[in-house]
Amino acid sequence: MHEEDFTESTGRPSKTKQKEAMHELRDLGAELVELSVGQLKRIDLPENILQAVRECQKITAHGARRRQIQYLGKLMRGTDDAPIRAGLALLRGESAAETARLHRLERTRARLLEDESSLSEIAARWPQADLQHLRQLRRNALKEQEGGKPPKNFRAIFQVLQELDREGTPPDAGE
Repeated sequence: MHEEDFTESTGRPSKTKQKEAMHELRDLGAELVELSVGQLKRIDLPENILQAVRECQKITAHGARRRQIQYLGKLMRGTDDAPIRAGLALLRGESAAETARLHRLERTRARLLEDESSLSEIAARWPQADLQHLRQLRRNALKEQEGGKPPKNFRAIFQVLQELDREGTPPDAGE
């Protein structure tokens, strides 16, 4: 026998590799089932997969749930899983771009708390920003810090900045 007889010349993945890929898709489907409705909306899922995920979330019996997750994995074989994986990574905070965006927003909040003149920077970046509301949140956050109270307004500033950033960042904006 020749050495060529033992090499894989077909160009298709082995049965083991195919099974591993199917198990990965099943596990990805199981991860989707654990998400809340709000988190699912943030991921761009095909309608049939979203419907199967919602069905699986309703099932309480262990065996039936396992079968539904298997079915979900089967459905996912027919779709491109890259956007789903990217959406899950974004939700988990694994995306480098998302992490950088959150750090940028945290720095903007820190500058705002240090100096009120950074409101002009916020106004330039997001013209739709309600500067009066941000000014009030800043005042309240500083009072909270002085009084040692829970950081309710401190968090509210971040949420406002996050919402402004989601509504639209100008293409030339970057740090």
